[in-house]
Amino acid sequence: MILHKGEVLFRQGDSCEFLYKVKSGLFKVTRLHENGNMVLFNILYPGEMVPHHSLISPKEAHGTAVAMMKSEVEAVPSAEWYQQVRDEPGRAMEIAILLQEKVRFMQTRLDHLTVGTPAERMELLTRWFNDYSHGAALTELLTQEEIGQLIGVRRETVNRLLRTVE
Repeated sequence: MILHKGEVLFRQGDSCEFLYKVKSGLFKVTRLHENGNMVLFNILYPGEMVPHHSLISPKEAHGTAVAMMKSEVEAVPSAEWYQQVRDEPGRAMEIAILLQEKVRFMQTRLDHLTVGTPAERMELLTRWFNDYSHGAALTELLTQEEIGQLIGVRRETVNRLLRTVE
């Protein structure tokens, strides 16, 4: 299944009747909190099976996944996936590896947040995105607010950092 920039893969609260293998592209996952704050909390990239928290048992979607560019996913009916988890012992190791890779990704992202200056954090994020963006600029994929959420600074700081690069 092909999704174009801005199209939704799943929405916060969806029952997750499908799990999705990301074949190409990128997705941003946002969560709307009860107080109205919208937070970008995850980036999905090729090779991932999502939603992560539903790989072993069903749970409603924790956030909304939106394509950041033309992306391809394979939809797997969750009932079929859970049956395979029960019937195929090797599936548990596959899930463990998927989750391990995501934990390592998150550790890298946390490391990026603890680097000294905002400019250094912006550079690390830009380098990471360049590996997956197929030449698209970071600002074509994310708003300044979202960039700020990923590097732990306010939108105004992102704006200033972007002006110094131009």
